[in-house]
Amino acid sequence: MSSLLLGTRNPGKVIEITSILAVAGWSFSSLEEFSYVGEAEENFMTFEENAIAKACFYASATGLFALADDSGLEVAALRGAPGVFSARYAGAQASDADRRALLLSELAKTGDTARRARFVAVVAIATPDGDFLNLSEGICDGTITHAPRGAGGFGYDPLFIPDGYDQTFAELPNTIKNQISHRARALMGTRTFLSQLDHP
Repeated sequence: MSSLLLGTRNPGKVIEITSILAVAGWSFSSLEEFSYVGEAEENFMTFEENAIAKACFYASATGLFALADDSGLEVAALRGAPGVFSARYAGAQASDADRRALLLSELAKTGDTARRARFVAVVAIATPDGDFLNLSEGICDGTITHAPRGAGGFGYDPLFIPDGYDQTFAELPNTIKNQISHRARALMGTRTFLSQLDHP
């Protein structure tokens, strides 16, 4: 059975990823098991480039097949911001609440009433040699609320209502979010690829 390294130290994300992938013939490990491995840099301007760079870095560092993702929120009235800078939108040391407050403030200045936005996630797979192997993308369209709602999720989840629902990602049960979210949709593409991959 081959091992797939998940390029994260977030236990919640590990559970989410493994529950969606669950591909026969693969076992999963996370960066928590590789304390000597540092953090991959995310210096690129697209989700695709960042995901590929991280997957290749972690694969090279561990000698395993590696999965890494990059994701963010794109708000139409803000010309796609915060985008790849979603996690650093209000500064490197800002909290999730700080980032949400800045987003709402900037969106209010535009006078936009549609408040359209989308979450984007890209998942990359790299070989044990550190070569890029596969890329899967997931998109979830929706709207931005006027104030945070819900206690679940993280990041911008309390501000985002996916199309077809009345609740934010932070209000929806995880069972639903993990079916419709951008990351879930990207991981389903990854799951299909892994199930067909001829590996040792």
